[in-house]
Amino acid sequence: MTKPLENPGEITVVIPCRDEAEALPEVLAAIPPGYHALVVDNGSTDATAAVAWGNGATVVSEVTPGYGAAVQAGIAAARTELVAVLDGDGSMDPGELPALVELMRDGADLAVGRRVPVSTGVWPWHARLGNQVIAWRLRRRYGLPVHDIAAMRVARRSALLALGPLHTRSGYPLELLVGAAGAGWRIVERDITYRPRAGGVSKVSGSWRGSVHATRDFLAVLR
Repeated sequence: MTKPLENPGEITVVIPCRDEAEALPEVLAAIPPGYHALVVDNGSTDATAAVAWGNGATVVSEVTPGYGAAVQAGIAAARTELVAVLDGDGSMDPGELPALVELMRDGADLAVGRRVPVSTGVWPWHARLGNQVIAWRLRRRYGLPVHDIAAMRVARRSALLALGPLHTRSGYPLELLVGAAGAGWRIVERDITYRPRAGGVSKVSGSWRGSVHATRDFLAVLR
């Protein structure tokens, strides 16, 4: 089910989703004026697509499972030069996207959000520790000025497409940063709030199994 873009404005917000019907209304209601939401339904078994459609978003279906596959399908479907990406679980505030867009207008090639938890328990310790280790390796090995793996980001669609197909699962944000480093992009990081999910359970940090799978994907990228 695909709803065509109408007056898409200057920025498309790609929101990869699998079973996020509970959280999506809050996320879509917070999309800034002039930004167009594009929800990629990645094999949901709930009403994710219908909820997104009913709340004014463009809906694209991606049958290949995985976060990276969903993000790349959204980028391919976008019709604006600037593309933002954030999760559909409500843990990040779409209202903070304009600050990242300003970094792009100031000369960044990739503007990324560094998650700052609003309270204890928002970010499970095992997931946070893994993120810190990965970010340390990115700084040490590639000289990237990052402390997070870019869960919220803004970049130019043409530049993203030029990097070619990237990791189809959890390794996508990491491989994006590695590819950006290789392409000589200017990457700028800015703090963003990280808050409890608006609904549902995290596919990665919400379980040891999800965290193990994500770690395996990260290591495949950094091999």
